Amino acid sequence: MSRQIDVSDLDIYYGSFLAVEKVTMEIRPRSITALIGPSGCGKSTFLRSLNRMHEVIPGARVEGKVVLDGQDLYGSGVDPVAVRRSVGMVFQNPNPFPTMSIYDNVLAGMRLNNKRMKKSEADDVVEQALRGANLWKEVNDRLGRPGAGLSGGQQQRLCIARAIAVQPQVLLMDEPCSALDPISTLAIEDLMGKLKEEYTIVIVTHNMQQASRVSDRTGFFNIEGTGKPGKLVEMDATDTIFSNPSVKATEDYVSGRFG
Repeated sequence: MSRQIDVSDLDIYYGSFLAVEKVTMEIRPRSITALIGPSGCGKSTFLRSLNRMHEVIPGARVEGKVVLDGQDLYGSGVDPVAVRRSVGMVFQNPNPFPTMSIYDNVLAGMRLNNKRMKKSEADDVVEQALRGANLWKEVNDRLGRPGAGLSGGQQQRLCIARAIAVQPQVLLMDEPCSALDPISTLAIEDLMGKLKEEYTIVIVTHNMQQASRVSDRTGFFNIEGTGKPGKLVEMDATDTIFSNPSVKATEDYVSGRFG
């Protein structure tokens, strides 16, 4: 599987309001794509459209195409739950299930998919996912304790373990470090670098340094004013976006002149 996502002419609506207009973008496999831009320009809305989380909101819909490995995720007969299995999501604030143990948190997605497993199989899944999220060594002696008892950075890595336990092809991350301290942030960034060997990763971030450190390609979104739709202004190799963008608004944003 190539794990490439091709987005073409995507319009995203909340009811009759056009929130994001005509996005066309190629998200390359096994790489990190960062989405940057000022608040309210539609980055997170666009991110949620990539695994059909957007339409969970009443009245929300999209027009256009999001194609993963040749399949239009919005095609007729496509099950949104199956889409979310192959395109996982990690949110801004760590959100382990507070009443569940670390062990059960990792398996939550598998169980949601009604997957019955032997204890030995479940043990393997938990260990592999926690190793994948670089958390195993820190928690392997307390898997029965509540996930909510971990530090913020550990909780976020637990959420990443939960997301990768179902073996998605793509991992979406919506400002995954904005609630974390610098040391935890660095741990998550290191982890992303390892995860991209297996997954296609798309990250929304307000942290310019983070985008320039972790991503291979960067897309800059902007908005002309309140009530106007957000648009993708340009997308290129991250080095190019930060050193030699082709649009002045991009240069102004990455150099800190606005946003």
